[in-house]
Amino acid sequence: APDANAVTVRMHQSFVELPDGNFKQRKFDPRSSYQLFSYTDFSAPMNEPLVKRFTRRHRLEKKDPNAKLSEAVEPIVYYIDRGAPAPIKKALIEGGAFWNEAFQAAGYKNAFQVKELPEGADPMDIRYNVVNWITRAGSPRAFSYGSSYSDPRTGEIIKGVVTLGSDRHRQDYLIAEGLLQPYTDGKPVSKVMEEMALSRIRQLSAHEIGHTLGLNHNFAASPKERASVMDYPFPRIKQKADGSIDLSDAYAKGIGSWDKRAIMWGYSDFPKGADENAELDKIMNETLKQGFQYIPDIGGYTHPNANQWEDGENTISELNRLMKIRRQVLDTFSEKAIVKDAPMSTIEEVLVPIYLLHRYEIEAVAKNIGGLYFTHAVKNDGQKPTKMVDPAQQWAAFDALVATISPDALALPESLIQKIPPRPSGYPASAETFSGYTGPTFDPIATAEAAANETISSLLNPERASRLVEYN
Repeated sequence: APDANAVTVRMHQSFVELPDGNFKQRKFDPRSSYQLFSYTDFSAPMNEPLVKRFTRRHRLEKKDPNAKLSEAVEPIVYYIDRGAPAPIKKALIEGGAFWNEAFQAAGYKNAFQVKELPEGADPMDIRYNVVNWITRAGSPRAFSYGSSYSDPRTGEIIKGVVTLGSDRHRQDYLIAEGLLQPYTDGKPVSKVMEEMALSRIRQLSAHEIGHTLGLNHNFAASPKERASVMDYPFPRIKQKADGSIDLSDAYAKGIGSWDKRAIMWGYSDFPKGADENAELDKIMNETLKQGFQYIPDIGGYTHPNANQWEDGENTISELNRLMKIRRQVLDTFSEKAIVKDAPMSTIEEVLVPIYLLHRYEIEAVAKNIGGLYFTHAVKNDGQKPTKMVDPAQQWAAFDALVATISPDALALPESLIQKIPPRPSGYPASAETFSGYTGPTFDPIATAEAAANETISSLLNPERASRLVEYN
């Protein structure tokens, strides 16, 4: 008879045959946004570095290197998990295909393709670059990853592996519910919320695939109009002339201008006899001339333009704008934010992302205070390595931040507070609801404390305070 104390585990081990030795390594450039492949060469001469640095990337070659636009000898093909729900799968394919625009800019015709994984294929098969759709029930802000298997000798990417949490799009749907409050009895529900969520999935597909192409994050994309899908995007929330919320442009609908430049640098195939390093320098110099910035995870806490989950060219004006939208939505917040027959207490789940709508913009604005503009400059490239933020700009940031902790900014309408009862059986509090000090009842003071803490902790960050002392 079956015994619950005994479990059968089947382990599958794969040995991957390394590619042939014809892969051409490309030098590493800290300005390029590519991931580093390195090794230590103890036989290096005294006047050369021990650590050898190269770029991690796929093998891609033109059939005709002399042609301005050529098909690839072997295109890069990504496959989407067959188990993803139909609308999600379609969005994943569409978003992944954004990258073909970038490869076309680098001189390739149809060199990047996205397809559904063939029936019967194993997603772990080394022959397939795969976007996996993974179920993580109950985690609406589920993490997603873009990783790869690469040749330990050269850094050549052999297989791209994307893992997407299946609940990620639900967070965007929740935000849209709070902004639009669409559930009016007797009226059909707009498709705007679903389209916003699918738009995010397209962007997410492109983002994580980008990592498997060898690219790092670029958190300095917002000031140059969504220059990169390798940024962490915040939905663009607009207001129509009548004051209603417009989410039609929530996320970018294609690849970014920075992404095209990055792929051009990393994957261009030059004619025989060309000086590759000189050609790469030409591409990089033109990229810098066009005013692009590249700031990855490292250093993002000090650079005013390197921000996560932020939208807009100017963080200070964007925070002020977002606070006005937030106030308007909160003043009219009601049970229209939840579906018919939902417990009234579940208004809180939809309220959380709206009440804290500005939290990431707070972090972005705070970087102006004690902030430092910097570049990953190399010798003689013409870039200015560092520049302190102008004092007037720091004071403007301070004023904008202080405004977020005024009583008016923190207050919730009394009518809304009265609509949120203690939670019923079957609907416990969670990480997606506010904490409180009043037992089972909704605590508006603790809610205000949560929002105020975002501002206070940003202003009193000890490293920021140390920079203020150092810079002044």
